Amino acid sequence: MLAIYEKARAKKRHIVLPEGADPRIVEGAARAVEDGLAEVTLIGGEGVDIASSLDMEKYIAKLVELRGHKGMTEDKARDAVLDPLVYGALMVKCGDADGSLAGAVCTTGDTVRVAFQIIGRAPGTASVSSFFLMVLPERGTVTFADCALTIDPDSDQLADIAIASADNHRAFTGEEPRIGMLSFSTMGSAKHERVDKVIAATELVREKRPDITLAGELQFDAAFVPSVGQSKAPGAAVQGDANVFVFPSLEAGNIGYKIAQRIGGAKAIGPVLQGLAAPANDLSRGCSAQDVYDMIAITAVQAG
Repeated sequence: MLAIYEKARAKKRHIVLPEGADPRIVEGAARAVEDGLAEVTLIGGEGVDIASSLDMEKYIAKLVELRGHKGMTEDKARDAVLDPLVYGALMVKCGDADGSLAGAVCTTGDTVRVAFQIIGRAPGTASVSSFFLMVLPERGTVTFADCALTIDPDSDQLADIAIASADNHRAFTGEEPRIGMLSFSTMGSAKHERVDKVIAATELVREKRPDITLAGELQFDAAFVPSVGQSKAPGAAVQGDANVFVFPSLEAGNIGYKIAQRIGGAKAIGPVLQGLAAPANDLSRGCSAQDVYDMIAITAVQAG
């Protein structure tokens, strides 16, 4: 994380946190500001009072512009903007903040829904997904995706997840990504439509981004342990030295990262959303002040 903290300090981005009454948010944000990771705006608590905000009319007009085709009227927008999640997303959309961070109190569903509706997808991006940076005791930092958002990605979505995760791994760690496309099969050891999906996704990544090193389909041990990779996947471009692990489903990814965290002693940083027009990240409701601090740094780096 030290390199990420330094990158955040160099960028000096402005991050809005819509859950400003939560003590974990207050503590994490205060430390982040003190350490120069970002400029921070809290909504609620001792932070911004939405009802008296001078920007209300601007944000109401923007919300009608964005959601008018879905029946959003000025009266409805006036009520909607009182929601801190909506207000924070509108700050980002209007350029008054570079990114947002919530989820300590709000559900993932609400946090992501508002981000989709207001901030929207990045131009040319078909899929929005998520990743975790996993700090492993003896391996350093690797990337797990998608562990929080896309329930059952098809081959196109899985390829998008792999490409976005590879680019983000490079951006955050400075390492060249080496992707393991995970499955319960290694290089044809099992036949099933779920294996076929991973094989198809692997080929799509090769077609779209021939610069990215990857192999698939691989069982986790073949992607993680060099001796196993050399035995099970001879000739593959990745043989136990993957640093980006793309799971075939949310079920597998969510279980996998929590096993690594709780049994393996890994530090899980995320989930970090990827594919949005601007950063809008989600905290766990069980987060600590340190998690808030770390995710402010992550969001600042993502803001570019």
